[in-house]
Formats: sequence, structure tokens, C-alpha cells
Amino acid sequence: MMKYLQKIGKSLMLPVAVLPAAGILYGIGYWIDPTGWGANSIIAAFLIKAASAIIDQIPILFAVGVAVGMAKDHDGTSALSGLVSFLMITTMLSTGAVAMYRGVDASEVPAAFGKISNAFIGILAGIIGSSCYNRFKSTQLPDWLAFFSGKRCVAIVTALASCVASLVLYFIWPLIFAGFVAFATAIIGLGPVGAGIYAMLNRALIPLGLHHALNAVFWFDTAGINDLGLFWSGADGAVKGVTGQYMTGFFPVMMFGLPAGALAMYHTAKDSKKKVAASLLFAGALASFFTGITEPLEFSFMFLAPGLYLVHAVLTGISAAVCTLLPFRLGFNFSAGLVDWILSFKAPMAVNPLLLIPVGLVFAVIYYVLFRFVITKFDLKTPGREDDEEDEVNIEIGNSDFAAMAATILEGLGGKGNITELDYCATRVRVEIADYTAVDEKKIKSAGVPGIVRPSKNTVQVVVGPKVQFVFDEIKKLMK
Repeated sequence: MMKYLQKIGKSLMLPVAVLPAAGILYGIGYWIDPTGWGANSIIAAFLIKAASAIIDQIPILFAVGVAVGMAKDHDGTSALSGLVSFLMITTMLSTGAVAMYRGVDASEVPAAFGKISNAFIGILAGIIGSSCYNRFKSTQLPDWLAFFSGKRCVAIVTALASCVASLVLYFIWPLIFAGFVAFATAIIGLGPVGAGIYAMLNRALIPLGLHHALNAVFWFDTAGINDLGLFWSGADGAVKGVTGQYMTGFFPVMMFGLPAGALAMYHTAKDSKKKVAASLLFAGALASFFTGITEPLEFSFMFLAPGLYLVHAVLTGISAAVCTLLPFRLGFNFSAGLVDWILSFKAPMAVNPLLLIPVGLVFAVIYYVLFRFVITKFDLKTPGREDDEEDEVNIEIGNSDFAAMAATILEGLGGKGNITELDYCATRVRVEIADYTAVDEKKIKSAGVPGIVRPSKNTVQVVVGPKVQFVFDEIKKLMK
């Protein structure tokens, strides 16, 4: 199971790599127009809308990314299948569709179906699409249906599987969603403890997309709390020193804690992979600090090292509980980043906004020390520490002839007839072979690769380096 989750995590790296761009675009747009958020500036509006085009479509990005990443040969057909699955599930379980099934007005449909387009459904759709692709991409149909043989039948099978998945979700999704709303409502009166539990669950449920149910209760007027609305308006029901307690605790984590955690992950990455890890972690840290967009960082390790993500969720809960006890209240419209911190200085319910700095610095130290200890103590596979990259050399192929390297490697593997499955990871070409005696390691090494790993009798991993994709692509061409 852990290996499967890590494979999903690696599949998410492609769409996750897009998210820092959105965070930076958001931040610049809000700085240009901090009051109108695009209403007073064409440039700000352009940047904010550009960022929204990415952030608002995270579920679709995940559906496509997971479908491609989980497919055995990363073929584009799997991406189409993942998209088909996502569109079918979210359309068939939309509020309007459910209202039609039940013959009622849309206002009578459970709120759960209004939140069906989320990261969890995106990942599920990607899994469905890739599973159908891996299983049916080589299907041969009778002559009268031959046009739909092979890859052309994958989307059709995916559509049928998505219908079954939608039928199951039709019954269980409202129960799951309602259960979390009921639980959230029950902890409202617990003060700092309740704020801590909420913040911890908010992070813990992000992989499932169910944190929206909790946010609807605490931030908006679902159960009479309306923490976000009252913080900015100061309307009846707002209480100075109380209102904002369900938002304040996120600021020390998003602006200080997570960036410090990213630094710890960078420092514990293997020396040969530090450059690769830095490009992902530091971009995510900037997005988290500047705008409060945490997905680039969180999705970079939540599946690779779920234990560390649990530590992060617990620390977020502690931050919320501590901040609730302190004379300290902040709020946000978008998320708990630098932009919203500055914007909240003059909000009606703001209390001691400058207290964030010492509190944040303390949490930065805690995050760094604890992340570094947990990663090294339990050998967690955070970015740059995955098993696939163990003892590898960060070679530079430069302007090498990738086609020649591929030809030599393929010959050393026993030729294309000996390969049953071909894939690649961050630095390795991964191959399943039919006859292990046909592999000539000396021949493979003559291609200039730094190493070969044989995890099992019929598995060969050729260590290439960070330009592995180019060699892999050339091998695929030769396999045709």
C-alpha cells in the first residue's frame, strides 16, 4: 500500500510543479491592487485571473497528472481517460444532476454534491483512467469492432468504470461530507482545543478534498460562526479577541513553519539530488510564505512521506491552539500568506498583528528541527531521498548522443523482445525483462551510465541521471 501511495505521490509531481507559478501570480496581483483585487488595475486583474486558471482547476490537473503518471508507459491516452473520468463523475454528481435524479429543486440537494469537484475526485479519476489504460490498452476486438481496439477502447471502458464509481459515490459521498460537517459543528464550543482540532483536520483532510466541509462550518455562515466574514466586517456577532481564532493559527505555519520544513527537506536530500529538490521545495516555500498557497509543498511530500505530513497536520493544530490562547487575531480573504497578513492590519477584528513575527519564528525553528529529526530518524522518502535515487550520481550528459546511448542500453538489455515493461523515474530507466540471463551489464555500462541496479530477478534499473527522460524517449522509439 505504501509503495502504491508513493507512486501516486510521484505522479502528482507534474501538476504540482505548476502550482508555484499560480502562487507568484496571485501575490504580485494582490500587491498591485491590495483593495480591489483586480477591480482597480487591469494588470492586477490579468495576473489574478491567470493564477486562478491554475488554482481553480487543481482537481483537473490532478486527474490528468495521476492518469499519466500511473500509466505504465505514460501515454497520452491515459491522460484523456483520466479527464473523461473526472468530467463524468463531476457532471453526473453535480447539484443540478442530482436534483434531476431526485425530482427536487437544486436547493434541496445535499451540500456535499456542490463540493464534488475536489482534489480527491481528481486523484480518483486519474487512478480510474490509468487503471483502465494499463488493463485494456492492448485489447483486441472482433473485426467489426476493430476500429475500437487497443488504446481507442480505453476511454470507453473508463466511461463505464466512471459510471460505476459515480453510482457508489452518489450514496457514500453525502454521508462522508455530512459526517465531517457534524463533527466540526460539535467542536465549536471547545475554544483553543476546538480551534486546534479544526486546524489539524483542515490539513489532514486536504488529500481527500474534504477540508472544504470543515471550512464551510468555521469560516462561513454554515453554523453561525462566519469567522472570515465577521473578521473583516465587524458586524453583529463579531467579538474582539475571539473572532478570527479559526484563521490566525494558519499564519505561523504558512509563512514560517512550512518554508522552514522545506529547508529541512532540502538539507536532508541526497547531495546528488539537492538541485532537483531545491527547484521544487523553494518555489513551494515562496508560494506558501507570500500567498499562503501550500499545495506545492504539501503535495510534494504528503504521499511520499505520509508520516511527515501527519506531523505537519499536528503542528498546524498546535499553532491554532496556541494562537487562540494569545492576544493575537489575524484573518484572510484568500489564505494565510504575507499579502493577507499585511491586508489584515486594519481589519476591524485584528489584534496585535505584529505578534505574528515572534510566534512565526518559534514555529519555524520547531518545524525545521522536528522535520529534520523525523526525516533522518525514520529515513522518510521526502523529495530528493526516494529509494529510486539512492547512491546515484548526478551526472551531466550534456550534448551526448541520446539515441546512441539508448541503442547501446537496449542491446545490453537483450533487445526489445526481452522487455516486457518500460518506465522511468527521476534518474533511472526502469525495465521488466523476460529473460534475466540475456542482460549484458558490461554492454549497458559502455553507454556511459553510472550504474545498474537489479532489485529482483526480472527487474533492471539503469541509472542515467537527471536527463533520463531523453534516453527513455529514444528507447521508446527503438521499441516501436
